[in-house]
Amino acid sequence: MRTFVGTDGKRRCHWCSATPEYIAYHDDDWGLPVDDDRRLFEKLCLEGFQSGLSWRTILAKRDNFRAAFRDFDFEKVARFTARDVQRLLKDAGIVRHRGKIEAVINNARRARDMVKSDGSLAAFVWQFAGATDGQILSKELKKRGWRFVGPTTVYAFMQAMGLVNDHAESCVIHAKAEKARKRFRKREGS
Repeated sequence: MRTFVGTDGKRRCHWCSATPEYIAYHDDDWGLPVDDDRRLFEKLCLEGFQSGLSWRTILAKRDNFRAAFRDFDFEKVARFTARDVQRLLKDAGIVRHRGKIEAVINNARRARDMVKSDGSLAAFVWQFAGATDGQILSKELKKRGWRFVGPTTVYAFMQAMGLVNDHAESCVIHAKAEKARKRFRKREGS
């Protein structure tokens, strides 16, 4: 993977050179392991909304998405009704795509089911840590009724949530992410 040297003299993954907002996201979020179910659910949802759009668009609207979807508390979102879909279709602060909105509500219900069957969303997704693509996790999520979770979307989720370390080896964050992943696996008993 290509890198670039930022104005601070640090080498980073090339993709985050596109905009200053990406650098903070890259340094503070992307690739660091997450085991919080709400954050995992949020990221799966936002990756679904990003499909066909730029991540910059979604990142700029992230706070609006959080407000619209009750901070991605899937217990609350699972109770959304057709009235909520109509409300969200009028919300200019988010991406107003009926299929994606309905997928978030559906997926909240699937996440709730997953907590019952697997103990947590984290317990389920972390079984796929280290996979070289999103094919298997995508297939398993679809089998459980999830929507807008194609392999490309799911792999972007895996990269962002630290299930894989796709920082370039020369990136300033690569070693930090790798250390965090090793500590994370020990803590989780993997």
